Amino acid sequence: MMAHRISQTSVIVAVQRGHWVRCLGISCLCTLLASCAEGVLDPRGPVGGAERVILYNATAVMLAVGIPVILLTLLAAWWFRASNRRAKYRPELVYAGRIELIVWSIPALVILFLGGMAWIGAHDLDPPKPLESSTTPLEIEVVSLDWRWLFIYPHEHIATINHLVVPTGVPVHFRLTSTSVMNSFFIPQVGSQIYAMPGMTAQLNLQVDKPGRYEGIAAQFSGPGFSDMRFAVTAGSAEEFERWLADARRRGGVLDSETFAQLTRPTRAGGELTFGAVADDPFNAVAHGRLSTRWSMDEAL
Repeated sequence: MMAHRISQTSVIVAVQRGHWVRCLGISCLCTLLASCAEGVLDPRGPVGGAERVILYNATAVMLAVGIPVILLTLLAAWWFRASNRRAKYRPELVYAGRIELIVWSIPALVILFLGGMAWIGAHDLDPPKPLESSTTPLEIEVVSLDWRWLFIYPHEHIATINHLVVPTGVPVHFRLTSTSVMNSFFIPQVGSQIYAMPGMTAQLNLQVDKPGRYEGIAAQFSGPGFSDMRFAVTAGSAEEFERWLADARRRGGVLDSETFAQLTRPTRAGGELTFGAVADDPFNAVAHGRLSTRWSMDEAL
């Protein structure tokens, strides 16, 4: 926040003094720094950190080719300008085999290198692959509703709506499904966007290393309420997580079949809810297609 105010002050001072070049540079820098905060370039877990490394490496490889090409293009345009009498037209170089080999081999090598990075990264960060840790993973079941997220803690027998609480430094094993259409589960600062599909179960392993409150989103259009289909992720110590579990059970509320049937009705911008007990097994009922949720889209409008 303080850095943002300082940058604004610097821009105003630069404009008042007429230093337009400095103003433009500061504005570009502020835009770049703002884009890095609270996103994929500001990870809070091992998966997000590994994905950022892949993004940086891929960007560096592409810039290593793109920047020289741009510079050489500008240089060629300047050298072969109409007023340059020293520039000679050499038509024999148009189809020169050696030049063609160099021109095509460089992008081919770049593609192979980027493909190798993607291949290795895809296997190392495979969503179902468990994270290396001596701690037992926390099991969480995720159900995509229209248009909100249901999180079920099967071993703790509690559930939440649009609010996910996890302990820091502990791997989290997600199982995901959807009641109606395909959706996309994504926590930008933690990593690994993955689809939740009706009648199917997807798996995802993540971990949050730093305490805080992060934003999760639905990253795929799934109807008129998808833009508000967001959830909060709160990460704290193991003691804080245990206190939250005790408080959730104390507040009560039961997620039974009747309550779940009401949750499956399309609704927009729903708030956070907590259920201190889970009576049935709604996740497996949805994942195995034993639950019918046919509602009209008009009910959500």
